[in-house]
Amino acid sequence: MNSNNVDLLCVKDFDPGEKHGPERVASLVSNILEKADGCKATDVYIEPWVDKLQVYFRVDGVILHATDLPRELGPNIIARLKFLSNLLSYRQDIPQEGRIPQADSLEGVEVRVSTFPTIHGERAALRLFRHENKLFVLEELGIEPGVLENLKNAIGERTGAVLFTGPGGSGKTTSIYSCLSHIAKTEKIRRHIVTLEDPVEQVLEGVSQTQVSPSTGFDFSMGLRSLLRQDPEVILVGEMRDPETARVAIEASLSGHLLFSTLHAGSSCGVISRLLEMGIEPYLLTSSLRLVLNQRLLRKVCSQCKSNRCASCNHTGYKGRLLLLEAMSLNVEMRNGILQRADRKTLENIFVNSGGITLVKHALAAVKKGVTTKEEVLRILGSADCAAVFDNRQGG
Repeated sequence: MNSNNVDLLCVKDFDPGEKHGPERVASLVSNILEKADGCKATDVYIEPWVDKLQVYFRVDGVILHATDLPRELGPNIIARLKFLSNLLSYRQDIPQEGRIPQADSLEGVEVRVSTFPTIHGERAALRLFRHENKLFVLEELGIEPGVLENLKNAIGERTGAVLFTGPGGSGKTTSIYSCLSHIAKTEKIRRHIVTLEDPVEQVLEGVSQTQVSPSTGFDFSMGLRSLLRQDPEVILVGEMRDPETARVAIEASLSGHLLFSTLHAGSSCGVISRLLEMGIEPYLLTSSLRLVLNQRLLRKVCSQCKSNRCASCNHTGYKGRLLLLEAMSLNVEMRNGILQRADRKTLENIFVNSGGITLVKHALAAVKKGVTTKEEVLRILGSADCAAVFDNRQGG
């Protein structure tokens, strides 16, 4: 696994020669979680290798080395995590998933635990969810003024679909939560807002939230069909994972509901292509889609050291993240392209030629302002088009 060579975790009173009983292992696991929370890490990875147990934290979207532990501690640490998350400790040959509702000594932090067998032993991936009573405010996300205006207009509608795409960890949930909070807190006439999520990451005031459970058959598709009988006005479907969910969701957005959802597609035009591949008819898309948003999070240059690396930024040169948001609404040309089942490249040309501002253009503006760096843009966007734009800019 690639990572920056930064040691973030100093294990308290750790002695390699000491015998590690249950209490010692429990303390060690608590210490790892405490340090991860202190670093504002979103994920912790515990990986066994031939001669050691490696611990990594993901901070601001980047994997950083935390510490190395003796390899023989691996089974005991994994067993402790399984105990806390109600998993089967005697099964080391299958992947398992569970949750620690309240992590040891961490107030307001829920940990999602995933274990996976490898040739060197079990690997654990931990996702930290912080229930911070966070205020989700659209104006505080750092969205470009023009994009923000388009988004507010879209969520002010009573019907239609607002879809987000982007890789895992790109901030889609925060953006959608901010949209729902905006509706719940700013509109004079209350709308019935309900969600289907996997998992529920934060509790939102004025929103009825439900967590699906695919293992019991209560998935997004089943939940959405049942939910429509509850007379909702605004619906969040956590993800369109299959054609059935997509079909029901799009139909709901045409029958008096404002729908929010996410789709893994790579770009805003890729969302259109993906829905067409799922069997959604073009005329349904042109009638239902209000706005399609593609987003990424870029690390910002550390304001204290200006990328020279300091303790405040864990010696990475970056601290905090910047939201890039590309918004695509359906103009006449885009509607015609969809009705003709145009491919993704054709739709992207229509978007650019009609004045659409791409993620690359937003990123270039951020580099010019000194908010982030060319290297960070290439790390996140990493496309040939992006590299070409930088080369042309330098050449000009």
